[in-house]
Amino acid sequence: MDNSRRSFIKKSVLGTTYMAMGGLGMSAKSYNNIIGSNERVNVAIIGLGRRLKSFVEPIADTGNNVKLAYLCDVMKSQRIEAAERFSKVLSYSPGLENDLRKIHEDKDVDAIIHLTPDHWHTPGACYAMQAGKHVFVEKPCCHNPREGKMLLEFQKKYNKIVQVGNQARSSDTMIEIVKEIHNGLIGETYEAIAFYSNSRGEVPVQQPAPIPEGLDWELFQGPAPRREYTYNTWDYNWHWYDWTYGTAESGNNMIHRYDLARWAMQLDFPEQVEVKAKKNHFLEDGWTMYDTMNSVFRFPGNKIIKGDCKSRNGYKTYGYDNGVIIFGTKGSAYLSIDRYKVYDRDGKLIKQDASTLNSVNLHFTNFIDSIRGKATVNSPVVEAEKSTLLCHLANISYRIGKNFDVDSETGKIYDRDGMKLWGREYEPGWEPKL
Repeated sequence: MDNSRRSFIKKSVLGTTYMAMGGLGMSAKSYNNIIGSNERVNVAIIGLGRRLKSFVEPIADTGNNVKLAYLCDVMKSQRIEAAERFSKVLSYSPGLENDLRKIHEDKDVDAIIHLTPDHWHTPGACYAMQAGKHVFVEKPCCHNPREGKMLLEFQKKYNKIVQVGNQARSSDTMIEIVKEIHNGLIGETYEAIAFYSNSRGEVPVQQPAPIPEGLDWELFQGPAPRREYTYNTWDYNWHWYDWTYGTAESGNNMIHRYDLARWAMQLDFPEQVEVKAKKNHFLEDGWTMYDTMNSVFRFPGNKIIKGDCKSRNGYKTYGYDNGVIIFGTKGSAYLSIDRYKVYDRDGKLIKQDASTLNSVNLHFTNFIDSIRGKATVNSPVVEAEKSTLLCHLANISYRIGKNFDVDSETGKIYDRDGMKLWGREYEPGWEPKL
């Protein structure tokens, strides 16, 4: 991409185009309450684990004019480590907190960055909106399909800016190539392969254990039903220990690929889901769900998205460890979060590019610019919910052991067993309520 074009796209990504009020469904009153274009935005980060490092640079960037008001986590050691990390780039010290509810009560906090485990994403975002905060919520935007609809309802009522962490939608290269695909670069699109491979190792078998020092286990569980603490659950392995807190590899990493595929092919809800999945590796370890999944989503108009997910086999089936291959009547394209390659129908490479810009930085800046009224969010809930639903539909198919049809207008499952998993059980008193 030439420098002038990249500069133009970067400016577009960073939000120089002004927001149409109707596009966000915002009333004139709520629009007038948006923070001024030059005012400082006070943010709090809730959840200080692995994703935190990606937000240090954009928060420290003085061009964003952001103040980090709080660092919040249920584990004391995480709060201390996060404070030390930010002390190297900030001239002040943010407040440290373990209870997100106290942050919601602070009227000086404008926005929440939610980097928590999956089961907290929708409830935390909903509580924040009720408290008058804008929200950046990590993917997946919801723990189950019902929560995706809930998130939409809360945003509609409270008129808050919500950005979902599918950062490919703010990548300059992805914005460019998706627009070209929409304009016919590879002809009419008809199929996509969304893929991810990793070589994750063994995880401990869940055994009752003392709650680690410094961990607020009650707040970690939050909206989830109460259970006894098990060894090593709080730190990352909640992803693979049943469905109480996580959404498996589908919600962890396939979500990025499904979102890219849907975006490029301009698809909404599927009409049929087919899944084959099982645990193939380290059969005696603590991993309680599939580590290998092949899925097929059939959409109206004979469009198909296929998923190929391998959590514990790092073989690069398609030449890369992750991405999306889009097939069209005139060619094909490989897309990742920050790069692409385009091929003609004979398989000859005709176009490629890789971004020099950090997509998370762009995504965060787009969020802040949207709060100031300069832009619309690139990954709104209305789109993220549809992409995340693909993850949930695949998981539900695996859990009930059968394929099913889907209402392509609403995403609802035409299967009684499947609909039993549409939502979740909440700990009494913790379910978000409008």
